[in-house]
Amino acid sequence: MAKRDPYADKAPPPSFTEARNSRQKVRAAGMNPNYWYAVELDKNVGKEEVVEVVFWKRSIALFRDVHGELHAIENRCAHRQLKLTTGHVDGCNLVCPYHGWAYDGEGKVVDIPHSLFGRKFPKFQVPSMPVQVRYGLIWIFMGDAERQHEASIPEIPELEGPDRWTCVPVDATWTAHHSMIIDNVSDFTHAYLHRRYEPFKDAELTGFEVQGDTVELEYDTQVGAGKVSSLFVDRESVDTNQMKLAYEYPYQRSNTDDQIKHWLFVLPIDERTTRSFYLFYFKALKVPFTRFRIPRPVMTPFMHAANKLLVGKILDEDRVAVEAEQEGYEMHWDAPLAELNPVVKAFQDLTIRKWEEHLAETGGLAQLKTKKKTESSANA
Repeated sequence: MAKRDPYADKAPPPSFTEARNSRQKVRAAGMNPNYWYAVELDKNVGKEEVVEVVFWKRSIALFRDVHGELHAIENRCAHRQLKLTTGHVDGCNLVCPYHGWAYDGEGKVVDIPHSLFGRKFPKFQVPSMPVQVRYGLIWIFMGDAERQHEASIPEIPELEGPDRWTCVPVDATWTAHHSMIIDNVSDFTHAYLHRRYEPFKDAELTGFEVQGDTVELEYDTQVGAGKVSSLFVDRESVDTNQMKLAYEYPYQRSNTDDQIKHWLFVLPIDERTTRSFYLFYFKALKVPFTRFRIPRPVMTPFMHAANKLLVGKILDEDRVAVEAEQEGYEMHWDAPLAELNPVVKAFQDLTIRKWEEHLAETGGLAQLKTKKKTESSANA
C-alpha cells in the first residue's frame, strides 16, 4: 500500500494580508514599482525585435524599432487581448499577429488593416512605460510615469567614461522569491555552501545600520580566498579582509577596498520567480604568480571566461540552495522562525515596509483587507 503524502492537503503559503509574521509577509511581498528595474540585457534586443519581460505578474512587450529606439508597452492587444510579443516589429510599430493592429511606442493603435465598418479610426491605447539603457542593461520604470524622475538608476561611475572598469553582466532566472535572493547575497553565514570555491570565508558581522531605505552592513571576511580566485587578486595592494554591503532598496551592492565591487538588480516576476542581474567589476586583476596586472584589452574576454568557469558555478550553488529554500517554504511556511543573523530581519523589514507603502498609496492594502473580510464572511 502506497504511503500517503503528509503534505498533500497542505494549504499554500498565506497572502500578504493573511501573513502572521515577518517571514510570511516578506515571502508574499511584491516590490514597489516606482523605481527603475533592470529587465533585460541590452544585447538581447536587436533592431525590429520584441521580447516579453514580466514585472510582478504584469507582462510587458519590450521592442526596438528600426531606428534602434526602445519601447515598452503593456503586452496585450486592445482588440482581443493577445500578447503582442507573439507578433512582430514593423518599422517603428509592434503588430499583433491576429488582425494586424499596429501599436506605436506609446501604445497607441496607429493602423488597422481591415474594414472599420464605417466608423472613425478608434483611439485605442495600451499603457506604455519609460525605458533607459545603462551599464549594458535595459531599465523600465514600472510605476507612475510622472514619478520617474523621483527615482534614478544607481550611479556607478566606475562603469562609465573612457577609464571605466571591465564588467560583463551575468543574469539568471531562479524559481525563488526575490527576498530570498536578497537574503542570500548579503548573508555570509552560508559560506559553507561555497566551501569548494570560497568566494568568502571566516565571515564575522561587525555591524549594520538601517538608514532610511538602506540597510548598511559590514563583514570582516577573507574575500576571494579560493584556490582559483586568490591567484588573480593582488593582496599586496587590495585589503581583502573586509567587505561593506548594502541593501539599497530595491538594489543590493558590495565594496571591497574600493577595488572589487558588485551590484545586484532583481526583477520580481511573481511570488516564486525572480530574474537577477549581477554586475561584478574590478579595478584590476593580476596575472597569476606575477606582480603584473592583466592588460585592459584582455579583461573583457577574461571576464567572459571567469563568469563561465567560476562566477557562474558559484551562483549555481546559490541557485540550487535558494530554489530548495523556496520549495521548503511552500511546504513549511508555518514552521517556527529560526533566523539568527540580525541583518536578514532588517532586509525583510525593509522589503515589507516598502511594499506596504506602495499598497497604501494605491489603496491596495485596503482592497486586500476588504477582500479578506468578504471571503471570511462568505465562508462563515
